[in-house]
Amino acid sequence: MKTAIEVHDLTVTYNQKPALWDIDFDIPDGALVGIIGPNGSGKSTLVKSMMGIVEPSSGWVKIFDQDIEQVRHKVSYVPQRESVDWDFPTNVMDVVLMGRYGRSGLFRRLSKKDKRIAAESLEKVGMLQFAQRQIAQLSGGQQQRVFMARALAEQAEMYLMDEPFAGVDAATENSIFEVFQEIRDSGKTMMVVHHDLQSAAKYFDYIVLLNTRLIAAGPTEEVFTQELLQEAYGGKLSILDQIHAIIEQKGYPVRES
Repeated sequence: MKTAIEVHDLTVTYNQKPALWDIDFDIPDGALVGIIGPNGSGKSTLVKSMMGIVEPSSGWVKIFDQDIEQVRHKVSYVPQRESVDWDFPTNVMDVVLMGRYGRSGLFRRLSKKDKRIAAESLEKVGMLQFAQRQIAQLSGGQQQRVFMARALAEQAEMYLMDEPFAGVDAATENSIFEVFQEIRDSGKTMMVVHHDLQSAAKYFDYIVLLNTRLIAAGPTEEVFTQELLQEAYGGKLSILDQIHAIIEQKGYPVRES
């Protein structure tokens, strides 16, 4: 099976304190991957390292067996909503059309096809009726959906999304995960930083479980076990209690310590 992402001995430090420590794993092409772990475990740092936004102290990341600079045009990145200036004076459609410039060139006139793809992307996330709305007038969840529509409009080979469901209601989350699964089924790779363990068990077919170091990476049924979740989340037993029924329902193996 073709490898989409290879992370080798990756260490990232902030002010001499490790945010990620000696991370090593591969992701197969065409997988829908959840990056999960407790707050401060390095999930966002991992995605930023993949995008070349933060420099590692050691180790490296390969995407499609190349450095990010050689394949950046194949990768779509959705950062956390808090990192975006939402007061910038532009409307929803214009934001989504920005996702087409990688295809058409920054100074080339956008085509009818570009506009059709942008409209289809907005429709997929339930935001087409807001196409002419100023982004500053949207709620946080609506803004997040617009950014996801922009990513979809890029029609990339890989999608890296950092907490895309923050502020999004459960019904919208379900519908967008259906879109993600369609993208996965078309042979593309998606990595999603996600905090909700219950929906992680339901939606992802591959899990990267972090807590500064790599706890495990692999198919969900191999990683989503009580033993490995306990190792990642420590004494937060209330979280583990919430997912115990899901583990039993889905028939995932339960490893006793």
